[in-house]
Amino acid sequence: MSKACCPPPTAPRPHKHQQPHDDAAHDHDHDDGHGHDHGPATARDWVRMGLALLMALVAEGLHFLAPETWPWKVAGMGVALAAIALAGTEVFQQGLAALRRGQLNINALMAVAVTGAFLIGQWPEAAMVMALYSLAELIEARSVERARHAISGLLALSPQQAEVRQANGQWALVDAKAVAVGATVRVKPGERFALDGRITAGHSAADQSPITGESIPVDKGPGDEVFAGTINQHGALEFEVSKPANDTVLARIIHAVEQAQSKRAPTQRFVDRFAAIYTPAVFAIALAVALLGPLLFGWPWLTAVYKALVLLVIACPCALVISTPVTVVSGLAAAARRGILIKGGVYLEDARRLRVLAVDKTGTVTEGKPRLVAQAVLPDTQAPERVLAIARGLAARSDHPVSKAIAAGLDTAASAIDGFAAEPGRGVRGQVEGQAYALGNHRWMEERQQCSPELEALMREHEAEGRTVTLLAGDQGVLALFAVADTTKATSRQAVEELNALGITTVMLTGDNLATAQAIAAQVGIGEVRANLLPQDKLDAIEALRAQGDVGMVGDGINDGPALSAARIGFGMGGAGSDTAMEAADVIVMNDDLRKVPETIRLSRRTHAVLWQNIALALGIKLVFLLLAVFDSATMWMAVFADMGASLLVVFNGLRLLRAKTQ
Repeated sequence: MSKACCPPPTAPRPHKHQQPHDDAAHDHDHDDGHGHDHGPATARDWVRMGLALLMALVAEGLHFLAPETWPWKVAGMGVALAAIALAGTEVFQQGLAALRRGQLNINALMAVAVTGAFLIGQWPEAAMVMALYSLAELIEARSVERARHAISGLLALSPQQAEVRQANGQWALVDAKAVAVGATVRVKPGERFALDGRITAGHSAADQSPITGESIPVDKGPGDEVFAGTINQHGALEFEVSKPANDTVLARIIHAVEQAQSKRAPTQRFVDRFAAIYTPAVFAIALAVALLGPLLFGWPWLTAVYKALVLLVIACPCALVISTPVTVVSGLAAAARRGILIKGGVYLEDARRLRVLAVDKTGTVTEGKPRLVAQAVLPDTQAPERVLAIARGLAARSDHPVSKAIAAGLDTAASAIDGFAAEPGRGVRGQVEGQAYALGNHRWMEERQQCSPELEALMREHEAEGRTVTLLAGDQGVLALFAVADTTKATSRQAVEELNALGITTVMLTGDNLATAQAIAAQVGIGEVRANLLPQDKLDAIEALRAQGDVGMVGDGINDGPALSAARIGFGMGGAGSDTAMEAADVIVMNDDLRKVPETIRLSRRTHAVLWQNIALALGIKLVFLLLAVFDSATMWMAVFADMGASLLVVFNGLRLLRAKTQ
């Protein structure tokens, strides 16, 4: 929530884009927006408010029904005072403290208004005003808790204990915070992972939706990563802990979202500045009404004072000031639930401004892992089964990524290889049943003088599609061709289509060669490609693209760090991304799904719309009741309903973002 209803502007300090933070955000983490320091509402609070409201009704009844005698008036005033004491002690304390500091917040307004109403003989109304105000405060605080709990509830996802293998081989439950990196932890079916790690034994599937937003469980086996807070679906798993409890992906999400609340959105800063000017102006107008009304319009002094008090309560900017933080926090929480970690309200609101999105290729548009996508055994050579077996035998002995992709892509048995040797920059060679074979690149085959015009034409076809071609050759010539490529993610084309529908131009920035980049871009629908880029070149490209409008950048590697930092909004791929990219990014996509980028932009646009809906509601309702007050149609009751009704309305409107779909 925000701080006091009309705080002085906080001192700005620069951050990545030279936009101000709110240094005091965490110091007032429990501030409800009115200067109170509420914890969660307790049953005792509700009982106290119920009694206060009941006494206020009794005071009203005595005022209207009891005889006009001093004993009954004193009784009525006593009941009214009891109601005010039950409901408003904290309000008066906070209001007086604010006045001593020279701050004119809602508590100061209420303290002045209720005291003034009581002194001019409107004690039943003063009691009812305070009771209604405090009850509405309680309802509002309870509503705002929902937005906070949407984030703090993430803490409950991670178990407090983990089953850890001891030195004697036995298993024991240990506090998750005490588990060391490198320890082996066992997770049973249906249990949540307490820590991040890498699986060492067992096969299962994990529900990663709390962390990555993926709705479909992900298969897990030895070597696969697991995250704290995710759920083991079936089959016992053992994993080696890779990070301490305070550095898990989940812990970093919670920490980042908590920090995000201190990076205030542009609308929020505007509203705070507006309220800091607006509230003193309202006090000045109310004072003028009280002092000048009798002189200029002949009003009775008590009537003028009453009008001024009503004006104070109606004009309080409480609803205006609380409208932005609850909306922004709801938007941040909604994004986190979808596997999108936004590091600040400023980025949530600014994402709607993007007009150009620069996209890295490897690991962002593509899987980032080479795969065998095509193979061809040349005619008039050996039997296809034997040729493929030889190729797999050679590829399986190599640690080169392309060779690994060929070995993984062939489902035939591997031939036994004798005299295996690697030829750096060319490939590998070996013997099968006394015959020599080589598995290598185009250049090596040319050096061996084994390339024919027909083979050259076939290789050009694959290379034009961005594939890496590897050839298997014997002493008599080339036997087979294998094409390996980094395949596009299944969701990338849809993501680009959604971005285009939002009016955003996509540009691919990659360090890969132009032919490969153009082939990948064509597959997903990206029209502009800039290839062979070093990190500085990517940074220069971001600067150049700014001529077209605000630029976003999506990347996952160390080489993307400078460009992510320079972009208006940097999107980091959190699953496969480097720590450098994650640090530089403003928004982290936890499951590496590019579709989360247009989803973030849609959420940003919706959040911005709700922010201005709330501002219009808050100011519109107050304007109506101010006009009623001018024409003697507004009472203190109506003033409270105008103020607190508007406050609750904007809170509930902001909370809609927690449930809203962004499609």
